[in-house]
Amino acid sequence: MALAKAETSSTQEIGAYPIHDKSKKLYMSFMYVTFISLLIGGLMGLLQTFVRSGKLSLPWGIGYYQILTVHGVILALVMTTFFIIGFQFSLMEKSVGMSDKQRKWGWVSFWVMLIGTIITATTILLGKASVLYTFYAPLKGHPAFYIGLALVIIGSWIAAFVNWHQIAVWKKKHPGEKTPLPAFMVAINMIMWFIASLGVAVAVLVQFIPWSLGYASTINVLLSRTLFWYFGHPLVYFWLLPAYMTWYVIIPKIIGGKIFSDALARMSFVLLLFFSIPVGFHHQLTEPGIHPTWKFIQVALTMMVVIPTLMTAFSMFATFEITGRKKGGKGVFGWMKKLPWGDVRFLAPFLGMVGFIPGGAGGIINASHQLNMVVHNTIWVTGHFHLTVATVVLLTFFGVTYWLVPHLKGRKLTPQLNKLGIIQSIIWSVGMLIMSTSMHIQGLKGGPRRSEFSEYGGTAQAQEWIGYQVAQAVGGTILFVAILLMLYIFVKMAFFAPKGETEYPIAQEEPDAEPTPAWFENWKMWVGITVALILFAYSIPVFDMIQYSPPGSPPFSWPIGN
Repeated sequence: MALAKAETSSTQEIGAYPIHDKSKKLYMSFMYVTFISLLIGGLMGLLQTFVRSGKLSLPWGIGYYQILTVHGVILALVMTTFFIIGFQFSLMEKSVGMSDKQRKWGWVSFWVMLIGTIITATTILLGKASVLYTFYAPLKGHPAFYIGLALVIIGSWIAAFVNWHQIAVWKKKHPGEKTPLPAFMVAINMIMWFIASLGVAVAVLVQFIPWSLGYASTINVLLSRTLFWYFGHPLVYFWLLPAYMTWYVIIPKIIGGKIFSDALARMSFVLLLFFSIPVGFHHQLTEPGIHPTWKFIQVALTMMVVIPTLMTAFSMFATFEITGRKKGGKGVFGWMKKLPWGDVRFLAPFLGMVGFIPGGAGGIINASHQLNMVVHNTIWVTGHFHLTVATVVLLTFFGVTYWLVPHLKGRKLTPQLNKLGIIQSIIWSVGMLIMSTSMHIQGLKGGPRRSEFSEYGGTAQAQEWIGYQVAQAVGGTILFVAILLMLYIFVKMAFFAPKGETEYPIAQEEPDAEPTPAWFENWKMWVGITVALILFAYSIPVFDMIQYSPPGSPPFSWPIGN
């Protein structure tokens, strides 16, 4: 049985709700933190590449692992989370509306996250938590580092409950209607985030904070890493799904088309919910203490993610071709000429999509047991990470920024800023191509990750790595230029661009698309299947880690001896 299509009245079309002026201030606050984080994290990344190339020694007693931790935490955790929650809040208000009470709780979410960020960043900058963004035990950070991280997670949970409440209120007013597609996507992402972040919350509250305060003398290292990767892999999809939201819902409107299939988009998100969480063991394939059977099961579940990924690729290129042909494109590839290549709102996300091709292929390699043995703990993994997050996700987020900030600030994206945006997107892509490619090649030659410059006693193998590390510094420099240009464009759009109205581009579905089945609204079923998969994949291994755990490890601080 299928749901009837929504009526065509403006109040029931996707994206029909206006964004209140009070909400715009909230969403822009998330954007300000995002781009401040981009500057700080980007600068740390630049310094990091210089140190790894052997061309720079850090002054004033600053440690390499200190800047590496800042780079990872500020960009991978802070910048992405603030952008995603701010963007998703705006999507929710456009799709289902936002009450004054919900908006107040949105501010609570922002301030709790910001306070946690400040606490965490301060401990890192003071050299008290050089533990990298994975904060692997037995490396110990200052207790405030873990407390700050806990506050960031709690703030994000508040945002999740606000989003779910928005949908509940809308459903009461629109009984029998399908949840608007953007709201459905946000709900799926926040369900995944909440379930996944329970793992790192347990690790921080039960293991790390008591251990760092001295109330526990040792820590179960295997259990702590398992709880982290229970969270750490779905964290990647927490970044990716807002990019998918943009591709499915925003890009069709920008190119003058419509959503190819509402049902296909929903199914891809549901499948990503299923197969994003119970797969953390593919990050622990070399970890002792986990039975190979459970590693195999989670690797098999990891490979299932290929299905919704290919569904998304099919949907996007179907949208591109249909739109291009409606605009007069002829021949096999003539439709491509009709796409708006001169519009940075389209070009930046499209370049991100292109980056997902090698990025996705690298992910399959990382998750394959035999191939992982070749690249595990090499800088190949870092190169893959920069393809997926720093290319696919960030370029899409930049594309969103070019219309979201003008919309929230009541300004226009001028032709000059659009041209600068195109230049910025190309500079970013070139810098990432150089840096990521050199990382991949160096990784295949055995170059380690998480390590500063060393000639390893003059060994011949280490000499082969130096040229690639210099190339990474070149790519990092180009990327930092792109960051500075992006910040300039952001400031211009937020404060100096001409006043005017900028559209919040949300596409409607193709009129002849198949109706969306009613069972997509069965939230209990989707959550139930997800929990069942998690229990199947993790219950016995985690029980064994607790039941048969080794004595545990005392804490170590970096530099060793602190």
